[in-house]
Amino acid sequence: MAEYQNDAYRTERKSTAGRTIAIILIVIAVIVGVLFATGFWKADVKEGSLPDVDVSAKGGSLPDVDVDSKKVVVGTKETTVDVPKVETEKKEIDVPVVGVKDN
Repeated sequence: MAEYQNDAYRTERKSTAGRTIAIILIVIAVIVGVLFATGFWKADVKEGSLPDVDVSAKGGSLPDVDVDSKKVVVGTKETTVDVPKVETEKKEIDVPVVGVKDN
């Protein structure tokens, strides 16, 4: 466990168990990989097949539904609305400039 001090009077301990477990699992995976790569361990895989299965299904039908709905009407109508007007003007101001001066 590592110790961290929050202030002058209190010490907090934080666990590093998760990191330790992760390192152990990585080391085990590397060892297993090396054992297979060097031929110390060998896996003989024989050809296999899936079993023959007869599956049959009968098609169904959708339920009968009687729906009375409203009509949706889409269109346009003429209306007066306030639209803001944006104007621009040109004005001369001083802006900062960055440059390089050669000796």
